[in-house]
Amino acid sequence: MTTDDGDAAGDAPGDADGDPGTVAWFAVGDDESPAERVRHGSAPAPADWPTLAVESGVAADEEEYYARLREATVSATRAAVDERERADDRQLLHAVRAMDDAERVANELAERVSEWAGTLFPDGGTGVDGCRAVAERDPEGPAEERVVSLATRVADLADEADELAAFIESRAPVAAPNLAALAGPVLAARLISLAGGLETLAKKPSGTLQVLGAEDALFAHLRGHGSSPKHGIIYTHEYVRGTRPEDRGSASRALAGKLTIAARIDHYAGDYRPELEAELDERMRTIRARAPDANADGADGADGGDADE
Repeated sequence: MTTDDGDAAGDAPGDADGDPGTVAWFAVGDDESPAERVRHGSAPAPADWPTLAVESGVAADEEEYYARLREATVSATRAAVDERERADDRQLLHAVRAMDDAERVANELAERVSEWAGTLFPDGGTGVDGCRAVAERDPEGPAEERVVSLATRVADLADEADELAAFIESRAPVAAPNLAALAGPVLAARLISLAGGLETLAKKPSGTLQVLGAEDALFAHLRGHGSSPKHGIIYTHEYVRGTRPEDRGSASRALAGKLTIAARIDHYAGDYRPELEAELDERMRTIRARAPDANADGADGADGGDADE
């Protein structure tokens, strides 16, 4: 429930006259609940709500008024949280974390299967592919049954990781079209995950986005135990990884700047703007064009010797 001079969304009939009794959160209609009124309603000015509630017969006394207010606000908060958790960016956050967990666990168990299967089968193989081969065997005896069963679960986990990746590929362009176009769906989802959501990512400066995923190195630098990281998870992007070390600082800053703009457009506007890709491509061509001249002159990168490695 807010108080303002403008928006009166959710006001009951007769709100225009400013009567506090008609704009109170407890003055609900047949198609509106107190929780909805708390979330979406407003009043032109503060009022003595407990007294109004008692006078209107909504509550027997002030104590009952506050009990009902607590119930309405808790219900409104729960509804807001449920709505937020179902948002597309939150689903991406959970999906990319689940994908990483599935891949990690599958790889760890694949090592165990490889070691165990090696004692039972001469050609057990290694890694997830080795587990797939073991899973297709017909076990003979209790030990082989357990190895084949474990290998089957590893293969299933790997398949689940692949399906989660496909889900991310399909959903990221919907939740964050510009970010997904510039970073790629999986990297976009990772950035959203590291930030804690699209809104949080959109509010971060580009310098913070640039080093997301490199927190350990950043804190080590702040403690005086290392150099400042030039990039975090965005290193996996071709425009950073594929740029020569001398220019990766410039490439990281250029990419982070455009990704920040893309995240803000996705959160606040939501429309796709292809010109961002063209601008980023042009900027990266300029940065990468330094390499031949720099090699010919024997000079450092055009950033004044800003090397990343």
